[in-house]
Amino acid sequence: MKFSFNTLFALLAMALLVISCRTSDMDEPVIPTSEMEGLIKIKEVTNNTHIIELYSKSGTTALGYNDIKLRIRNKATGTFEKNAVVNWMPLMHMTSMSHSCPKSLVKKVNPEGSLYSGFIVFQMPDNSSEYWDLKIDYTIGSTEYTATTIINVPAAGKRTVTSFMGSDNNRYIMAYVEPRTPEVKTNEMIIGVWKMQDMMSFPIVDGYTVKVDPRMPSMGNHSSPNNIPASQNGPGNLYNGKLALTMTGYWKLNLQLVNPDGIVLKGEEITETNPASSIFFEIEF
Repeated sequence: MKFSFNTLFALLAMALLVISCRTSDMDEPVIPTSEMEGLIKIKEVTNNTHIIELYSKSGTTALGYNDIKLRIRNKATGTFEKNAVVNWMPLMHMTSMSHSCPKSLVKKVNPEGSLYSGFIVFQMPDNSSEYWDLKIDYTIGSTEYTATTIINVPAAGKRTVTSFMGSDNNRYIMAYVEPRTPEVKTNEMIIGVWKMQDMMSFPIVDGYTVKVDPRMPSMGNHSSPNNIPASQNGPGNLYNGKLALTMTGYWKLNLQLVNPDGIVLKGEEITETNPASSIFFEIEF
């Protein structure tokens, strides 16, 4: 009888442990580490049914290009939705008008996962009277949901996005994407180029070229060898090129935007009498 009692006690303890683990799992859903690796939560957005978690590698949003991830947690079950169709609309509320900015579609990162991904390019910072918000619309099954949150976009110390009128009377936005951690070498460079179609639509432009002339103003404005202009490897894509950096420090990346006909729409060559282009990015490392 003593052996049987001890055995029964052990079985009961194991059952309680399993129930406890399941309850804990409901409270804190298990997420594949590969999906969330390197991501830091920006903030949570709520509505009556879900909690939407926004993530980036820095845990912040910034002026310029932002790679943003999100996942949608069901308040009732504690589980993350894997079959949502997600759209978003960033909107800058100015004192006299409102406008959007370049943005991508929102897509699943992994077919079996719960993480969704896209990019947003904030072309101007917020201030005390003007602000950005992000409206997230999504459908699960046949049910539509929405949630909106304010997004913090502070002013930046270095220029990584530029908005300008081209000689073709179109407004363009260009954003620095990569390298995020530049090194003394020939870096893989990525740049985005969009055209303002109207206040709410900024499609990416196809078939253009972005010439880049990196200079160090504090070091006699010297350049570097082996830079390759940025171009697309297919319609709808960002622009890829090569950026050669020969030493650490502050670099001004002077830009020229060239259309498919070879016409420079904005930006100037660097000469002895012209030390900088009117459009540029800045990096320092």
